[in-house]
Formats: sequence, C-alpha cells, structure tokens
Amino acid sequence: MPRGHVLVVDDEPSILTTLQKALSLEGYTVDVAGGVRIAEEKLAKKSYDIALFDVALPDGDGVSLLEKVRVGGSDLPIVMMSGHASIDAAVRATRLGALDFLEKPLSTDRLLLVLDNTLRLVRAEAEARALRAQAGQLGELIGESRSMVALREQIARAAKASATVLVTGERGTGKELVARAIHIAGKRAKGPLEKMNCAAVPSELIESEMFGHEAGAFTGATKQRRGKFERASGGTLFLDEVGDMPLPMQAKLLRVLQEREIERVGGHETIKVDVRVVAATNRDLEAAGQKGEFRADLYDRLNVVPLALPPLRARREDVPLLARHFLGLAMAANDRPGMVLTEGAIEVLTGYGFPGNVRELRNLIERLVILTPDAKIDAEDVRVCLGGASAGTPTGLFRPGTPFRVLAEEAERRILEEALAHHGGAMAATARGLGLERSHLYKKCKALGLRGDKAEAEDEG
Repeated sequence: MPRGHVLVVDDEPSILTTLQKALSLEGYTVDVAGGVRIAEEKLAKKSYDIALFDVALPDGDGVSLLEKVRVGGSDLPIVMMSGHASIDAAVRATRLGALDFLEKPLSTDRLLLVLDNTLRLVRAEAEARALRAQAGQLGELIGESRSMVALREQIARAAKASATVLVTGERGTGKELVARAIHIAGKRAKGPLEKMNCAAVPSELIESEMFGHEAGAFTGATKQRRGKFERASGGTLFLDEVGDMPLPMQAKLLRVLQEREIERVGGHETIKVDVRVVAATNRDLEAAGQKGEFRADLYDRLNVVPLALPPLRARREDVPLLARHFLGLAMAANDRPGMVLTEGAIEVLTGYGFPGNVRELRNLIERLVILTPDAKIDAEDVRVCLGGASAGTPTGLFRPGTPFRVLAEEAERRILEEALAHHGGAMAATARGLGLERSHLYKKCKALGLRGDKAEAEDEG
C-alpha cells in the first residue's frame, strides 16, 4: 500500500526527476508539475496527501499557489522549497499554513523525515477528529463493565461484516447509537444511513415509506417518491422498533432481504437494492413468533448477528463514568462550567434503577446542571430531581393503565438481570444467592428470555 500521494511542483526538471525517483523508492506515489498552471490542473483532478511547492516558478510563485489552495478551502498539507527565498516569503507561507520551509539544495534524508512526520501528524489528527466525533455520537456506549467491553468488541466485529444485525435492548439503552457505530466503522461508512421507526409509521403508509411509490399509486401520491431502501442504497438502513411492524409488511421485508430487490407501490419495475439492514427492538421476537405476532422466518433472517444491550441497572459500575461524561456535555451546552458531582450524588445515582436507562441518566444530569444553584451537585440535589425516590427502591415500575401481570414480569426480569450480573452470569451462584432451585431459575430465565453467561459450562460440569 502506498505511503501517500505526493504532488511536487518545481521548475527544474532535474529536481523533479530526482524527487520522483527518491520518493517512489520510499513507497510514495508521486505526481510532478513544472509550473502553477499544471499544478492547478492536477490539484483540481486528483486528491493528494501532501504537496511540495517551490517558491520561484515560471508562471507565478509557490506562495501565491499556496494561497489559492487555502482560499479554495483545502487543508492539504503543503511544504515549501526554495534556494533563494526572502524572509517575507517564508513568513507569508507560514501564515498561510505551510507546514515547513526547506532550503535548496534539498537533503533527501531531511525531506523524507519531513514528509513522514507530516503525514503521521495529519493522519493522527484525522483519527482524533473521527474519535471525537464518534465519542460525541456514541457517548451512551461508554462503560468499562464486562458487558460493555464485550459489546464494543461485538460492534467492531459486526461492523466488518455485511450480514444483517438485530440489536435488542430496553428503551434508552442506545440501540440507534449501536446502529450508527456499525455504520461508521463499516465498509459502508461513506454511504447514507437511513432510519425508519416501524412503530411511528401508520400501517397503511409503511409500505410506501419503505419501498417508495409511483405517481398516482394512491390518493395524495401526486409524484414518484423513493422509499427508505432506495435512499439507503450503498449504505445502511436502520429499522427501529421492527417488532412493531405489521405482519403483512413483515412478509414483504423478508422477500427484500432474500432477493435484494424491491417494487415501488403502484409500480411494476423491479429495482435492485444494495443495503445493509440493522434492525432494533425492545421486544422478545422469539416469544412474539411463538404467539404468531412476528414471523419466525423473518426473525431468523434478521438475527444473523445478534447484539443484546444490557440495561443500565445491570451495569451500575458504569454509572459514575457515564454521569461525569454527561456532566461535561451538559455544562458546555448550558454554559455552566466548573460543576462537580459529589461522591454522595454518585452514590444515589448508582443506586437508582433508571427504568429509562442511559437516556434517562443523560436527561437527569442535564436537569441537575440547569436547576442546581451551586457548582456542587450533592445527594440531596439528585433526590429532589428524582422526585424523592429512594435510591435503593425499584422505581419506575408502576405505569398507569399497564396490567399487573406485565409490571410483575418486568420487576421479575429486573431482579434476575441484576442478580445474574452480580454473579458474573453464573446460573448456579445466582440460584444460590436467590434461594432458588437451579432448575427453577433456568425455567424463569428461559420464560423471560434471559440467559446466564456460564450456563452451558456449568451444565457440562
């Protein structure tokens, strides 16, 4: 793989030949130009990693060429060369962003060192920008708990593949962020990322939203419209709340995943689509399939790469790290620098159940930053913002209009999740800790769609 693509601009043919040969031997791809006009043509047509400009050129000067490049909005790394440059030229070039100024006759070793160091710096800065952007987008995936370390490793592996991914987890656990991470880190990062919430689109419009429609396909369809699959071509389509998709639409989605082609509503043309699908749900689709609410064959097709997001209460050790991260974001957003969370505040936060998971934590921290009058956020401030809820009690379980059976199942699930997390996923230890027969715990976990990490190993022993 080439070390970099270099453009050398100089009016001396012997220097162009020497540099082209020397840099090519070091693994660089080299283009040369004997003047400003040819250099401008090459810069307009090609993308370079770095450029070398001589100051004195037959049809202009290198510093003016550097200025044109900067006025055009390019941040191309540029190194200037000259055998008789004035101090003014050097100062002007530096102000315009030249990274170095090399005197002729050129030392090949010095030139190679400058190129190597410059490209290292530029690439490191690009990586840092990408990481900062990713950290801003993926803040809710922060955590050093075993489950989060494993999840990030799974995301990295999933990103390299092209198979369909099914992300499962409760509301607020960061399912969309995982989809975005897979897209950003994958081969389709330069393509579009389209999102569709299957629960938010009326059933009579979901097919049109997904596949598009032709003009006159239905009342109100005055012109042709591309659907999500077409708009996501070459990229990723994130199907959120896929468990709420109507059954008739599930059959059509299955066909698209199998055939990789669609037909717009009201049309007859078959359109090939090149899309990676990442689906997400907070439902147990396997259980929904057993009840006839979700197609088993579609579940199998979606669940090629399963990613399960843990609820925040199952990784309480990550709460301090997340809270401080969100504190920094909230201080910047609300112009309240210098605020701190006391140990007491962290203790209350860590003990709270967070039914809304990481999203609820982020919103809570922002509320604290806005409403706390002092720079120090203490335990009482947190309790007030939580509405007086005791940190150790299972809050957020009661929801008006929700049947007791559903609430009881949710409470049971939370208890088992936390117990399994506490015992490192060991089913036998969890059963002992809860005073249950291991077989009874297995049945409970299976019914709730839970599974201990060490269940199989213990069975074999």
